[in-house]
Parts: sequence; structure tokens; C-alpha cells
Amino acid sequence: MPHERLESASEELHAAVESADGEQRDRLERQADQLAALAETGADHGRLARHENTLREVKTKADDDVAARIAAAMDAITAYRETIEGV
Repeated sequence: MPHERLESASEELHAAVESADGEQRDRLERQADQLAALAETGADHGRLARHENTLREVKTKADDDVAARIAAAMDAITAYRETIEGV
């Protein structure tokens, strides 16, 4: 089911939170929680693009482990986006 991809993205970000600290940790935790909620309801391209932009920004300052988790989450978001109509 496509919503499982958003759940997967949330799980990757929750795993990244364990290796992150400070503001980066807080931002990743918020993104993970929001994606978990969207896994229940679904999301449109615009909302997911905003999440991707935030994750790209966090990723630029992340260490390798956190960056790899963010990349995996973004891959899951992209896979989900391919299942929805629109842009």
C-alpha cells in the first residue's frame, strides 16, 4: 500500500533522530511525526515537497549516518509521490 512508504520514511527519520542532536534532532523528529500522521491520511505533492525541502536542508548539515537515513526517507517519499496524481 502506498501509505506504507510514508510510514517507512517516518521510521527512517526516527532512526536518524537517535544519531542527531540539537536543532537537527528536533527538526527530524517533527518531520518524522508529521510523516507518520500523513501515512494515516495521505498527502498531496505540495505538502510532500515542503517536507523534502526541509529534509534537504537538514541533510546538508548532517553526518554520514543521519544523511543516509534522510536519503532513505526521501526515497520513500519519492516512491509515494509516484503513486499520487498531479504534478
